[in-house]
Amino acid sequence: MPILEQWPALLKGAALTVGLTAAATFIGTLLAVSCAWSRVYGPLLFRWVAGAYVEAIRNTPFIIQLFFLFFGLPAAGVKLSPLTASVIAMVVNLGAYAAEIIRAGIEATPRGQIEAAQSLAMNHAQIFLRVILPPALKKVWPALVSQVTIVMLGSAVCGQISTEELSFATNLIQSRNFRAFEAYIIGTAMYLVLAIALRHFLTWFGRRFLFGR
Repeated sequence: MPILEQWPALLKGAALTVGLTAAATFIGTLLAVSCAWSRVYGPLLFRWVAGAYVEAIRNTPFIIQLFFLFFGLPAAGVKLSPLTASVIAMVVNLGAYAAEIIRAGIEATPRGQIEAAQSLAMNHAQIFLRVILPPALKKVWPALVSQVTIVMLGSAVCGQISTEELSFATNLIQSRNFRAFEAYIIGTAMYLVLAIALRHFLTWFGRRFLFGR
């Protein structure tokens, strides 16, 4: 099949999609935890800023956020490469959605658990990092896994600014040989495999390294 002869481009695109997702997941989760803490325990200013960020991102399309970073910021003198703009857009998007998911887990922490930690003379940081956050993440981990998967699939939009991820490679191949049906069938199958593999990996990772067996 002519499409499969282009496997190096498809693998390169898939590898970049995985790399974008890994970077967005790591940084975006840290951002989400910070925003969730700010909205639940932070000072009033932090709550307002985090709330405004979450509402702004959750109520605007991802493609508009991406285009703003890549096409809009140069008007203000800030020019980003396609890869950098893609990573930032995915981080910002995941951070906003995951912040609300993590906040729900934090707010579900029993009050008695926190009071028990306070009775042991633990400081605020220790209570949050050791007592509140781990069980909160465990409660919402399936929802977080689903959100990361959605962001990974959403990375297909990044091809619109010439980020050479999987959808970009698929579009490039079909533009060369005009076999759009076969190209997009294979691209779809690769996204399906990536999404299933990502979901299983994150589920295993959570059980193995974060929450015990």
